[in-house]
Amino acid sequence: MTVKKTSNPLLNLVHPSAHATVLILDYGSQYTQLIARRVRELGVFSRILPGSVSLQEIQKHAPKAVILSGGPSSVYDENAPRLPAGFLDYQRQERFPILGICYGMQLLATSLGGEVSRADVREYGRMEVTATAESELLSFEGHALTAPFTVWMSHGDETQKLPPGFKKSAVSASGSFAAIENTHDKIYALQFHPEVTHTENGQKILRKFLTTIAGIASDWNMNSVLEEQLVQIRNQVGPDRHVICGLSGGVDSTVAATLVHRAIGDRLHCFFVDHGLLRYEEQKRVMQLFRDQLHLPVQCLDHSQRYLEKLRGVTDPEKKRKIIGAEFILSFEEAAEQVSKDIGHLPEFLVQGTLYPDVIESSPGHKHSVTIKSHHNVGGLPENLRFELIEPLRELFKDEVRALGKHLKVPEDFLSRHPFPGPGLAVRVLGEVTPEALKILQHADEIFIQEIRRAGLYNQIWQAFAVFLPIRTVGVQGDGRTHDHVVALRAVTSSDGMTADWFHFDTRFLAQVSAKICNEVRGVSRVVYDISSKPPATIEWE
Repeated sequence: MTVKKTSNPLLNLVHPSAHATVLILDYGSQYTQLIARRVRELGVFSRILPGSVSLQEIQKHAPKAVILSGGPSSVYDENAPRLPAGFLDYQRQERFPILGICYGMQLLATSLGGEVSRADVREYGRMEVTATAESELLSFEGHALTAPFTVWMSHGDETQKLPPGFKKSAVSASGSFAAIENTHDKIYALQFHPEVTHTENGQKILRKFLTTIAGIASDWNMNSVLEEQLVQIRNQVGPDRHVICGLSGGVDSTVAATLVHRAIGDRLHCFFVDHGLLRYEEQKRVMQLFRDQLHLPVQCLDHSQRYLEKLRGVTDPEKKRKIIGAEFILSFEEAAEQVSKDIGHLPEFLVQGTLYPDVIESSPGHKHSVTIKSHHNVGGLPENLRFELIEPLRELFKDEVRALGKHLKVPEDFLSRHPFPGPGLAVRVLGEVTPEALKILQHADEIFIQEIRRAGLYNQIWQAFAVFLPIRTVGVQGDGRTHDHVVALRAVTSSDGMTADWFHFDTRFLAQVSAKICNEVRGVSRVVYDISSKPPATIEWE
């Protein structure tokens, strides 16, 4: 069976028509995903589309509001991104409100007859702005934010002349337009970023726009998602067809499998594939959960030797992902052959735990954004796949998946596990994946995680792990010199994985972990700690 996919996976999502939709047009901002997340935190469904999307695609979603993101371009450049052709006419006809943020504000200004030019004083980081008494967007309970408040700015251009029908609604400390609005046409714009946590009143501003101005009800929650997905899965699968699911041992695939199992029962056939790239004693731990606690119909397949053989000599991280993704599909197809002997035919469907950030980060998007990396869930599928995909989490962020898991009675201690990459330790062994490197990494990672748990820090951290570095350094152990491996430790805090900051351990804790790893893990003589945030780095090293 062939999977039907569009060239852009962002346009391949099923529209949840039961909920009002806020569209976010992405013009390349590093904060676009944060906008979507903040909107959902307010109980409103949001979806990101490329700024270059067609008007016809926008109309398919029947948006109740549209937000224009920031971006790195200047609106006066020749090849700067523009609004979709016909978008403003469509907005006037349908009367939905628009909110422009940063580049979105400048794009609205120039599109509607205003002027934008390079700013005399660039504004980056924390700045103070003051709302005018007449501002609708920046007024709460009848009172405008006329006292200065701190916002997050990131721009080198500014609006010099307002379009007809607009008024200023806030000014920055330098006197430039920080917010403008046309209440008659329901168009509002901010030069600052309300989605960034550094902006005071940011969530209040977004709530005012969505609930008061756009009149959208806050009905996006995991209880409604659960009920809607159960209906959708049953409708997609039908009364007698079968589904295969490859469990990775992570939260995403487990929640997806539990959801599908609730929908169709034992017509779901799960397989846990041990590809040899798992954490320490992972097979034993997760199989006990699947069988004894979640009662999933699951069989364990040990394919570790063949995955390692496929990865022999491969050092490029993208090639690793592609190899593992393709090999997963082969594992599923072989498992399906086993199932077919019992049910008389091949299963027709394959469950994947694809999340919304997977789709966003793997999408080529448009010419104003770049692909950070591919995810094996969305980047490793062959064009002619024998199964139709079921991706019940495709619309959700990570914390939403955990909330959904609670509704499905997945144990809390499992849901709180840190994210683990689909390609496993293959992307935490930099360079070639060898049995020696895997053994060292598994042991070092287990020590790091157990020490974090003993210190009571596990739930304060979004993700923590060890990385095997493909270098050797000189060391001294006992009375002799060594030339052993280096292990890097990584721990970050985050709300959704789209941005992250490094976790500030006490130096005594790091010294204790380093000493324990060097003493107990044969072949390691040096440990380093990664203090890079995302951006500019990513959370994983590959």
